[in-house]
Amino acid sequence: MRHLAIIMDGNGRWAKARGRIRLQGHRAGADTLERVMGYCREAGIRYLTVYAFSTENWKRPKAEVSGLMRLLSSFIRSKARKLVKDGIRFRTIGRIGDLPGKLQGEIAQLERKTAGGDFTLTVALSYGGRAEIVDAANRWLASNPAAPLDEAAFSSFMYAPDIPDPDLVIRTSGEIRTSNFLLWETAYSEWYFTDVFWPDFGREEFDKALASYSKRERRMGGVNESGCEKNG
Repeated sequence: MRHLAIIMDGNGRWAKARGRIRLQGHRAGADTLERVMGYCREAGIRYLTVYAFSTENWKRPKAEVSGLMRLLSSFIRSKARKLVKDGIRFRTIGRIGDLPGKLQGEIAQLERKTAGGDFTLTVALSYGGRAEIVDAANRWLASNPAAPLDEAAFSSFMYAPDIPDPDLVIRTSGEIRTSNFLLWETAYSEWYFTDVFWPDFGREEFDKALASYSKRERRMGGVNESGCEKNG
């Protein structure tokens, strides 16, 4: 497996179950992300993409949104040196221009500092799968295309065309839906759903997800060994 994507769900419910405020759940979730990056590197996974803040999340209470922006800023400032040292490339996808100006600058600076990393952490911020497809279509139209459009050409206009599509997507907290995450890129991805809240997602559940993935036969719409056609 080269690329793992995760919908980090359940921070708020984790906090509520413990009598804490939602932002404390998000802080716990940030700690989990750091652990999971370590698991990925040990497993030989080179790309990790996480769904951190969707285009719909702007509708949440202002205090929570502001707290999330501060938490992201704190993560960037406190982890920058470690990311560089550990060879972790930090990237973002989404409508980054929607974020506070100061945060945009911090993101751009960290992306430059970590550009040489051999492990890529991509954080989806102000992100929506439909929005990405719309933005890709608009970029293609702005390029004054002269040739007919095919899938390969269209893919080049997505947010991160140089990153391979996810092999596996994990969603925590018991929800079983895609929630507008990487709609184009996950066309043939495997999915793993767990009831565990994201802050509680540890080595055991990570290993379960990878074990489940290893037992699956990925055909990408092709045929199996008996010659029977399969869809996915």
